[in-house]
Formats: sequence, C-alpha cells, structure tokens
Amino acid sequence: MAMALAIMLFCSLIGVFADGVSGRATASFVFGDSLVDAGNNNFLQTLSKADIRPNGIDLAASGGEPTGRYTNGRTIADIVGEKLGQVSFSPPFLAPNTTGRSILNGVNYASGGGGILNGTGQIFVNRLGLEIQVNYFNITRHEIDKILGKSEAKLFFMRDAIFSVTIGSNDFLNNYLFPFLSAVVRLNETPDAFVDQLINTLRTQLTRLYTLDARKFVIANVGPIGCIPYQRSINRLTESECVSLPNELARQYNVRLRDLLSELNENLPGAKFCLANVYDLVFEIITNYQRYGFKTSSSACCGNGGKFAGIIPCGPTSTMCDNRSEYVFWDPYHPSEATNLIIGKYLVDGDSKYISPMNLRQLINL
Repeated sequence: MAMALAIMLFCSLIGVFADGVSGRATASFVFGDSLVDAGNNNFLQTLSKADIRPNGIDLAASGGEPTGRYTNGRTIADIVGEKLGQVSFSPPFLAPNTTGRSILNGVNYASGGGGILNGTGQIFVNRLGLEIQVNYFNITRHEIDKILGKSEAKLFFMRDAIFSVTIGSNDFLNNYLFPFLSAVVRLNETPDAFVDQLINTLRTQLTRLYTLDARKFVIANVGPIGCIPYQRSINRLTESECVSLPNELARQYNVRLRDLLSELNENLPGAKFCLANVYDLVFEIITNYQRYGFKTSSSACCGNGGKFAGIIPCGPTSTMCDNRSEYVFWDPYHPSEATNLIIGKYLVDGDSKYISPMNLRQLINL
C-alpha cells in the first residue's frame, strides 16, 4: 500500500512538474486580419483571398496546397500555438467542419482586409471586421457552454485559453491612407481623431471579450507598414528607405495602444493584457536582415511590378524567389514563414523589449 501511494504521489508530482514546464493544453482564439487569417476569406465573396497557389507552398500540414493563409507557410498565430502546445491549428470559424469538440482547441476568426473599424477594407467588398469577429466568438462561447457545461466552460476560457488580436494595419493602409478614399477620410478627420476612433473601438471590443470570460490576451501593435514592398514600390524608394507617413501613424497608434492596455490591466479584474511589440521587432528584422539570415528585406518573394515586386499580389503568374527562407516578405504585404518563426519565438519566450509585461509562455502558465 505504501509503495502504491508513493508511486501515485510520484506520478502526481511529475504531472505538476510537466504542467509547470510546458503549460496546460492551450486553446487559441485568434482575431485579426490577413496576417493571421487561416482561411475565413475562403468562404466569403471577397476580393481579398489567398486560396490560390503558390500561397501555402511550404505549409506541411496542407501538403503545400493553399489554405487561405497569406504567406508561404505558417502564420504567426500558427507558430505561437505550436510553441504553446496546441495540438493543431485553430480552424477558421467559417469552415463547415469547425464544429463540436474540435473548437475546444480554439478557433480563428481573422479575416484578410478586416480592421478595427467596420468601414475598413470596404474596397474588398466582403471581410470580417473586429466587431463581427467578436460576434462570432459569442456563438463559439455558447457552443462551448453546451459541450462543457457553463461552469467548466467559464474555467476553460479563464485558465486554458489565449486570445490574440492582430489588427490595425488595414485601418491605415486600406482606409485612412488608401488613395481616393483617404482624401475623403482625411478631410473629415485629423490623424489624432482617427487614432482616437481606433482606440475607442478597440477598447469596446476587448471589453466585450472580457465579459465573455476571456482573461489572457496578447494584442499586437501595428508594424512598420511604410516598409512593406508595396509601399516601397509605389513610392519608388531605394532599398534602405521606408515611407514615413504610414510609419508615423503606426507609431502614433502604438503609443495609444500601450496606454489602452495599461488601462485595461488596471480596470478589468483578473485580466492580463500583453502587448506584442511587433513594430520594433519587425523593424529590427528589416534593418538588420542579414543578421537573421535573410538576403533581402525590401523585395517580395512572390509578386510582380515595381522595383521590389510589390505592386501585384502573389498568384499563379507571379515571379517567385528560389529560396523563400531568405526573404523577409513573402508578398507585397505579408511576412514569410521564416520571419513569422522569428516573431513567434520572441513572443512566446522573449523578454519585455518585444512582449510585455510577460511573454506568452508565462501568460498561459498564470
């Protein structure tokens, strides 16, 4: 009997130790735009799609077939989920088979062209803005209540789930700064007023998620959007130049976002909002690309038009680079899987320079 109790205790301790090292099984609920879309736009009548080759050419899970991800392989959300022990990628909400117990692994609501504001991305016709994405999570929330029971579901969301939000770039690129449309928007709103609108809308949606029992958040700021191949191509810049206005607006928004997350951490009991400093991390990779093993940080691997292949999106007729791991950017707008791997590594296990007030491994183990 004593030996049996000792074995049981030993096994229990090993379980606790393993839990502390690797974290509990993580459910990942993903909100955002094309940087993290896992295929929701495949099910929309939209001009923003990535379900054509060669997108996904390096995605082992699909055998190299396109899935609707706007990159050559895994997105940042995919990589973070893997590093945190997620058993499979969070499936797109709109996929017909995203039902039943499969949603206990998490769900992806992100949509290419979507933004914080409902009006963002209207040039694509259809897309899921953040408000709609949160509405869809509410549907998932009730489904998990039915699967687990309300009390267990509440514990599941508070303890075992991470809520990631990667959004905001389209609010500048395909709204405030978009040719023709931007003339009307900027006539009516100063940059300060537009950023105010973004922050106030984001506050509302993050608070809605909190009321639906979300507690562990990671919110990405807007990256250096003036450095993407599209902006460099249409503005005919040199290889070392970035467009100043988009980056200035991104930095302005990012300062306000940091303040917002501090406010929410203070005012929403039990919640922890982590800031993913994507701007500084991506700018570091772009500036010192050779240090990270890249050949170029200005040209798209897959695209056409302009000096940096940055005008026409990636598709079957695009020019594609030979070694995709040597390019910071996959297409005119989106990072390559190689870049996503670096970003994911820093977000999961990095220090406060790029993820604060704690990294994601520490967050899931709270």
